[in-house]
Amino acid sequence: MQIDANLAAVVTGGASGLGRATAEALAAAGAKVTIFDINDELGAGVAAAIGGTFVHVDIMDEQSVIDGFAAARAAYGQERVLVHCAMAQRKGKTVGRNKETGELTRLSTEDYAFSAQGILIASYRVASLSALGMAATEPLEDGERGTIILTASVAAQDAQIGQVAYGSVKAGVNGLVLPMARDLMGFGIRVNAIMPGIFGTPLLGRLPQKVLDGLSASVPFPKRLGRPEEYASLALELVRNGYFNGQAIRLDGALRMAPR
Repeated sequence: MQIDANLAAVVTGGASGLGRATAEALAAAGAKVTIFDINDELGAGVAAAIGGTFVHVDIMDEQSVIDGFAAARAAYGQERVLVHCAMAQRKGKTVGRNKETGELTRLSTEDYAFSAQGILIASYRVASLSALGMAATEPLEDGERGTIILTASVAAQDAQIGQVAYGSVKAGVNGLVLPMARDLMGFGIRVNAIMPGIFGTPLLGRLPQKVLDGLSASVPFPKRLGRPEEYASLALELVRNGYFNGQAIRLDGALRMAPR
């Protein structure tokens, strides 16, 4: 799929991190980009900087996502590209101990369900609503109507201690890819996922430098954190290369996560 001024794209979580880098890269390539995020200040700032549009969207809320797509399509027409980076989660071990009291604790079912809602169900919600719009459009070259890129994680395959919710629901995101691609093949809509390793995002930047250095050293090569621009580069290749379909791709410097 050619990326130019005729192409409309939606990037969720586009106010920062992987989403921001992807929104910037798509805009630099010529696409008309709408950012979905809950951070109004950052999202509006990024959209203004790239000549795009910002819409306040809560991926946990069905009507918010529906309204977001309506606003994006009113601005630029039907999106042909969706890159879904936004997520919400809660952390904890299946069973652990309170560090202060020594009491046994458990990741609650409610907290697990929150992560499932914020990662797996939100991925289905955003992707399926985008696909519904794509399916009603006229096809492009090769009969393609659109492409969807989801964000999983290397934790989908080798999650660490304390990542029982995150790892399992990110694995669920990978599990969406092939059946969704098959569901949508008759409409000419491709579906892929990227599994980033340890990336230098603002969230990770809150960690002490000693921890960041240790994380960098754990990557076989190159021995550094991934750059958001590298995620964006792969996302753009997945847009441009029409033969990528039904894939979940690791982007991790050959990293395999240890148990802790």
